[in-house]
Amino acid sequence: MGNETKYIFVTGGVLSSLGKGLASASIGALLESRGLSVTIQKLDPYINVDPGTMNPFEHGEVFVTDDGTETDLDLGHYERFTHAKLGKDNNYTTGKIYYSVITKEREGKYLGGTVQVIPHITDEIKDSIRKVSTGVDVVIVEIGGTIGDIESLPFLEAIRQFHNDAGKNNVIHIHLTLVPYIKTAGEVKTKPTQHSVKELRSIGIQPDILLCRTDHLLSPEIKKKIAMFCNVDTDAVITAKDVDCIYECPLSFHEEGLDNKIEKLLNIWSRAPRLEAWKTLCHNLKTPDFEVTIAIVGKYVNLTESYKSLNEALTHGGIPNQCRVNLKFVDSETITSETCKVRLQGVDGILVPGGFGSRGIDGKIISAKYARENKIPYFGICLGMQIAVMEFARHVAGLEQANSTEFDPDTPHPVIDLLEKWIDDKSGTIQRRDLHSDKGGTMRLGAYPCVLEKESLVAKAYGTDTISERHRHRYEFNNAYLETLKAAGMTISGIAPSGDLVEIVELPDHPWFLGCQFHPEFKSRPMTPHPLFRSFIAATLEYSGYRKIVKGEDS
Repeated sequence: MGNETKYIFVTGGVLSSLGKGLASASIGALLESRGLSVTIQKLDPYINVDPGTMNPFEHGEVFVTDDGTETDLDLGHYERFTHAKLGKDNNYTTGKIYYSVITKEREGKYLGGTVQVIPHITDEIKDSIRKVSTGVDVVIVEIGGTIGDIESLPFLEAIRQFHNDAGKNNVIHIHLTLVPYIKTAGEVKTKPTQHSVKELRSIGIQPDILLCRTDHLLSPEIKKKIAMFCNVDTDAVITAKDVDCIYECPLSFHEEGLDNKIEKLLNIWSRAPRLEAWKTLCHNLKTPDFEVTIAIVGKYVNLTESYKSLNEALTHGGIPNQCRVNLKFVDSETITSETCKVRLQGVDGILVPGGFGSRGIDGKIISAKYARENKIPYFGICLGMQIAVMEFARHVAGLEQANSTEFDPDTPHPVIDLLEKWIDDKSGTIQRRDLHSDKGGTMRLGAYPCVLEKESLVAKAYGTDTISERHRHRYEFNNAYLETLKAAGMTISGIAPSGDLVEIVELPDHPWFLGCQFHPEFKSRPMTPHPLFRSFIAATLEYSGYRKIVKGEDS
């Protein structure tokens, strides 16, 4: 295609959680399959500057990019489905936009003029879109929220203006709506879609393509009706049918002709799509030979969106092992010494994920102890690693009251503590932090290097001696207890190049017991499963005795 960047704006109507992020990621995957380069941006209407301080119960997972930006979980979808390199400019919130505008106003950059939503806020939004436009063929921009939300209006006005700025052949609007099936009537209803499009058109945006979320295929007659009332081409009404596996979405959209329609509207010339890898992936996911059950012991278990990347990474780990991974979410607050055996009965592996706060900590420690003593594969991620260190210190190293100062500031054995001074291996500078620092200021965020112990479990999993992984945490392994824990039998198998920061711990007399301070789930992809998840699932499969799936069983 030519040198002009093309833009696709994705909006949603009727109700939230329809899958705009998944749709945007799938569009990106389809365009990449045609040889085009893409990037994807999320514009979120909430006033928080970023989701870093938001409760996972309310907002779901906080995703972290290599550059240390805390972002919306949809950026995880974008990275898993495409090769786009995402960072701080790929997620903007209302708070981030206003913060930038107010800072400029305070610095006198508006020359004393009255600062208003139009043009200053909308110009800032348009500038944020242009920031990610360099060097790519197509920019996909997802607008968070639902049409009709008052907080979304500045973003919608900005993309309306952007359409005029960039030119008709360079911008299209894709609107995701709901076409519900009414069981008692035995038919799908198009009125919610009609009303949503009417709302969108009332603010000056005419959608070019409609993605109709439904659990029934839309008939040609229904598509024709929607097209007529919504003023779009009939072939621009796309069935976004529910799928068994999210990685089927690009294939489903392709079958509906979505990528062909996008190329036609944007006047793009590209090669035919190459979707063999996606077809193979979906086939492998649907036809596993074995299955395992993993207990995820955490405190956000009632909302699986809180562990979105983790859930996907576990699924990815099953693919090279021809294994279906069943997840059993266990509320750590329900685990006691008496209930542990019952709550964890029948699981082939135990995973304690990241988290903040003291609630449910005792149940996590009991779970780690149960896994260690019963030789059940254990994977501790971030807080889960710290839990493993605390448990080992208490019950093996003889430090009975060992704890993290996050949970007990007066513990006599702070095996996990705030490191007030450490060398940053990214910048080479000395970092300082304490309890009085801003919450975000005390976080170690983004990609950091790590050197692996030769012949360790983790080195064998990665097949290399040096790695880079993404972090999101405040507290660290306390080096004052390094020799004590090593003497008691714990292996320190991953450490920062500076030697200041312990990144990975293992137990060598256990089939598979590993804790890592970073979040490996953020870098796992369906086509390239993360080495630690691949290795963990292999260990759980061995523990299960290679439990086969009965063919014909619903998978």
